[in-house]
Amino acid sequence: MTTSPLAPSRLCVLSLAAVALLSLSACNRRSLDDVTGSVSAARLPSDEDALRRYADELGQRYDRNPKDKTAALAYAKALHALDQNAQAVAVMQGLAITYPEDMKVLAAYGKALADAGKLQQATEVLDKAHTPERPDWSVLSTQGSIADQLGNHDSARGYYETALKIRPNEPTVLSNLGLSYALAKNLPRAEETLRLAAAQPAADRRVRQNLALVLALQGKFQEAEDLSRRDLSPEDAAQNVAAIRQLISQSDTWREIQTGAAKKTRPRVAAPSSPTRAGNDGSQL
Repeated sequence: MTTSPLAPSRLCVLSLAAVALLSLSACNRRSLDDVTGSVSAARLPSDEDALRRYADELGQRYDRNPKDKTAALAYAKALHALDQNAQAVAVMQGLAITYPEDMKVLAAYGKALADAGKLQQATEVLDKAHTPERPDWSVLSTQGSIADQLGNHDSARGYYETALKIRPNEPTVLSNLGLSYALAKNLPRAEETLRLAAAQPAADRRVRQNLALVLALQGKFQEAEDLSRRDLSPEDAAQNVAAIRQLISQSDTWREIQTGAAKKTRPRVAAPSSPTRAGNDGSQL
């Protein structure tokens, strides 16, 4: 019996709904997979059984020669897809020791560390994974997602904007930028950015699910469900939106994000004795 595809399932989307605006979701952010320009170009199998067999084959190849860069990178990528991030870190750490000056290896190692939640170590490694003279847009995007997780949203957007100068309209960077705006409680700007991301030809279902999340946060539940149906069954799409609605009603954090976003868009009415002041969200693409 074949298993369901590994692309964002109901579980993945619910994970996004639970944590995306607290720490950028693993369903969308940087990492070793194809989302942010992995150094390994091989496509992974689309179902879990095949992926596990593929990972086992790569693991055997890696065991025979841990210094085989291509095998190690592909093996770490497969481990990440199986959510075995600690093991992916161990593989990449060994490769980084063997190739300490190889920036592609360092980039993959830093992304693996970030996926495993080792943010400080990831920052230190990624700082060495590219140079100001030759910046890497995918590394910049990863650095931005780390900054967002640490609460440094202005700094994060700086990384994303620099990445977009190198790779204009890259949907994964735009998607991370949109989530960054949402973290900063600017949901209209988040929606605008995520709509741009979803409109790109290379946008995948993870980008669309991020847009659906932000739509739901603004109470646009039907539109969010319609968008989710592009990638999920009608039943799963409806269940996802219902789950997001429930999370919003039960979570102080989500209500705070909604309230903060409303304050940014609601016209300010000055008291009769006070001078009027224009609102300023301070956000620029």
